[in-house]
Amino acid sequence: MVINTSGPELPIRIHAPPTSTLSQNGSRETSYTVREEPLGTTKHLRIVGIGAGASGLNMIRTLRLNLTDYDFVIYEKNQDVGGTWFENRYPGCRCDIPSHNYQFSWKPKHDWANFHSSADEIGGYLRQVCDEEHMRDSIKTSHRVEFAQWDEEKARWDLMVQDLTTGEHINDYADFLLDGTGILNNWKWPDVEGLMAFDGDLIHTANWPDDFDATGKVIAVIGNGSTGIQVVPELQKKAEKLYHLFRTPTWVLPPRIMAWKMMGQNKELLEILGEIGIDAQENFSQETIERFKSDPEFYRRFVKAVEKEVNNAFPMVLAGSPLQAFAQQKAEQYMNMMLRGNKELCEALIPDFPLGTRRLTPGQDYLQALTKENVEVRRGGIRRFVPEGIQLESGEVIKVDAIVCATGFNTSFCPRFPIVGRKGNLQKHFRDEVPKSYMSCAIADMPNYFVFLGPNAPIGHGSVFTLTEHIAKYITRIIKKCQTECINAICPSQDAVNDYFEHLSAFMPRTTWSAQGRSWFKNGEEDGPVTALHPGSRMHFFHMLENFRGEDWDYIYDAPKRNRFYYLGNGFSTKDKGDTTWYLDNPDSKL
Repeated sequence: MVINTSGPELPIRIHAPPTSTLSQNGSRETSYTVREEPLGTTKHLRIVGIGAGASGLNMIRTLRLNLTDYDFVIYEKNQDVGGTWFENRYPGCRCDIPSHNYQFSWKPKHDWANFHSSADEIGGYLRQVCDEEHMRDSIKTSHRVEFAQWDEEKARWDLMVQDLTTGEHINDYADFLLDGTGILNNWKWPDVEGLMAFDGDLIHTANWPDDFDATGKVIAVIGNGSTGIQVVPELQKKAEKLYHLFRTPTWVLPPRIMAWKMMGQNKELLEILGEIGIDAQENFSQETIERFKSDPEFYRRFVKAVEKEVNNAFPMVLAGSPLQAFAQQKAEQYMNMMLRGNKELCEALIPDFPLGTRRLTPGQDYLQALTKENVEVRRGGIRRFVPEGIQLESGEVIKVDAIVCATGFNTSFCPRFPIVGRKGNLQKHFRDEVPKSYMSCAIADMPNYFVFLGPNAPIGHGSVFTLTEHIAKYITRIIKKCQTECINAICPSQDAVNDYFEHLSAFMPRTTWSAQGRSWFKNGEEDGPVTALHPGSRMHFFHMLENFRGEDWDYIYDAPKRNRFYYLGNGFSTKDKGDTTWYLDNPDSKL
C-alpha cells in the first residue's frame, strides 16, 4: 500500500483482453515449457472486500476455511461493522424476517428477544460475531473505496481508498475485488422541487438524528415501503399531528405467526409454534429462551420449521396461482378489518395490483396507527417543498415542523464510485442500460470482480445471511480455481450474461413482481424489467450455485503460450503428501 496525500491520481484506461501470447518478461513465447511445480500449487493472492456487513463478515470465514496463501482486507466506510444495521436506527426499525433465520447458520443465537429482531439487536449480533471470530484484524473501518480500475497488464485492480479519519488517500491493489456494499445502503431523498427549501427538520430514516424528539410536533412521513410502515406508528404515538404521504398503495400483511395460522398449511410449524411462549408483541418468554439454550434439538426443529415456511413462500408470487389468489383475498380482508372498514382509508391503502408486486411487509401497528385521530393520509404526488412544509400536486400546503423521508434507497445497482473494467466505467453502463449480471454475482468485462446481491439476486426471498453464505462459497470456489490453475483473469462471457438475462426476462411475467405498480424491484418504476429479484425460488437459487459452469466464462492464463494445462505441472500433486489413500475412506460418497 502507498499513501498518497495529494488525492486520486488514477487515470481511466480502457482495456481489451490480451490477444497476443507473451511471456512474463514481455517477449513473444515460441515454445511450451512444463511448470516445475506439483498440481495444486497455489499462487499468493491479495483479495479486497468492500463493506463489512453480513456479506463481508461471512466472506472472512469462508476464505479462512477454504483458502491458503492469501491476504484479505475489507474496507468499511462506517465507524463499525454491521452495514445496513449500523446505519438504520430510526424508531421502530427491525427486520421483517424471523430472527432465528436472520443469522449465520454457523453462528446461531439462542437468546433473540423477539420473533422479529430490532436493528439494535441485529447490529449487536454482527459485532459479537466479528469479535468472537477475531475478524477485526481483517477490517479497516472508516476507510472508503473511491475508485477502482482494472489493469489488464498486471491482471489486478488498482484501488484508491480514503482514510476518513485522516483524509489521506491510499493506493492499494487487489487480485480479486469483492463488492459487498449491498443494495439497501445508498439512501436517497425524494425527487421533489425545492428539497432544501423547508425551514424545519428534514430527516431521512437511514440517517436518523439521535437527538430528534417527535413529542408535540406536526410531522409528515413520506413513503409507505417497509421503513414507512415501521416508523409511522412510532411517530404517531408522540406527534401532535402526523401526515402520511405516499403515491402508491401497498399490501400490508398480518404478523407472520398470525398469517401462518390463517394459511394453515405447515402442520409441523403450527405444532412447534404451540410450544413457544410468545406475547402479543412477539417477545419470547424467558422460559422459551432458556429452552432454546438448553435443548439443541428443540431449537434446531424450531429454526428449520420456520426456515421451511419462508422457503415455501415462492408460489405466493406466481401470478394467477391458487395460493396467490387465496393469500391476496386474506390480505384484503385483514387490511379492511384493521382499517375498521373506513371506506376512505381502504380506497387509499388497499392496492388494485396483485399481492407481491411490492415487497410484502407485516404492519399491524401501522394500519392501527392510520385510524388514530392525529393521523391524516394523503395519497398523491408532491409538487414541491416550501419553507413551511409541503405543497401537494393538488395545491394544498401541509404545514409541518418536520419532514421524515422514508423514501428508501438507490436500487439501480449503480456503484457509488467509479469501477472501471475492460470497457469503461460500470457506473455509466448501469445508468445507460438495464443492469445485467451473471447469476447475480459477476459481470461481463469486469474480470476478477464479484458482487454480493447484485442485479437479480434473491433479495426478496428470505434471509440474506444464508444467501450470502451460498454466494461466498460459490465465489471462493472460483478464486481457488484461479489460484491453483494459473488463471490470471476470469469473468463471465457477454454471451452467457445475455442468455441469462433473456431467460429471466422471459420468466418474470409469470410472477406478480412484474405486474404494473411502482416498486423498488423495478428500480422504482411502474413498468419495466425486474432487476432486483431472482427468477425462481430460494431453493432454485441455491441449486443454481451448486456447480460452476466453466463454459460460461472467459479466461486469461498465466502460462507459456497461454496453455490452459500449464497448471498440471511436473507430474506430481500436492496430494502426494499426507494421506495418499484418501479415496478408500468413503468410496460411495455422492457426486
